[in-house]
Amino acid sequence: MRERPDLRAMRGFIFDMDGVIYRGQEVVPGAAEFIANLRRAAIPFIYLTNNSSTPPDKVAARLTAMGIPTTAAEVLTSADVTAMEVSQAVSGRRALVIGEEGIRQALTAAGFSLVEDHRQADVVVVGIDRQATYARLREAALAIRRGAAFYATNTDRTLPTEIGLVPGAGALVGFLEIATDVRATAFGKPSPGIFHHALRRLGTPADLTVAVGDRSETDVLGGQRAGVRTIAVLTGAGTPEEFAAMQPPPDWVFPSLAEVNAAYFGQP
Repeated sequence: MRERPDLRAMRGFIFDMDGVIYRGQEVVPGAAEFIANLRRAAIPFIYLTNNSSTPPDKVAARLTAMGIPTTAAEVLTSADVTAMEVSQAVSGRRALVIGEEGIRQALTAAGFSLVEDHRQADVVVVGIDRQATYARLREAALAIRRGAAFYATNTDRTLPTEIGLVPGAGALVGFLEIATDVRATAFGKPSPGIFHHALRRLGTPADLTVAVGDRSETDVLGGQRAGVRTIAVLTGAGTPEEFAAMQPPPDWVFPSLAEVNAAYFGQP
């Protein structure tokens, strides 16, 4: 196991969002203060989220409205990475999408046309979709069974909200995997590739960059696979027992970003 460095030596931060920065419409205590301190200290950071529902400009607007000023360039979503990767992986440009505005917009910008009929689809791309119907899932399953490539923005089983954990994109992916006997190729965390995209945007070395997340199976595991340091916070889906059981465990575990702020900047 590699030696854990001083947290204050870290020169870049990759933040998960749901369960780390906010829960539903509520900002997690300490999040706004830590981000503000990083900005004042000129420490680069990026928001990296598996949630594919919203385009980066709208994510930035939401954070800004919550009291955390943000630009679209500081947001990287699984929808962005999926669109980039799928456009390089397939020649066909007709996509049947189970997903919301974020993934639809990203695929359209990457040159895909969106189709509804399973007979027209070259690829099926699945993300979180809170308006998904059986009819659309049926079309996706039929497309996959007739040979359309099957991709997922992420496989998060649940999504943290202010009322508790609700079904995530992984629940829809699992539905289609069971219905088709085909496993999706997923580009979101814990794939190390999405972290590599974030590192290129940050411009910081992996061993001096820390990924901050609330899930052992995505945020922490993905960060470890990408060679970055990891912080687990207890404001989302993960529990102390889950993080302690990991081999190796996260480099650090904190109750929230308030304690990360205190440890990194030496202030409450």
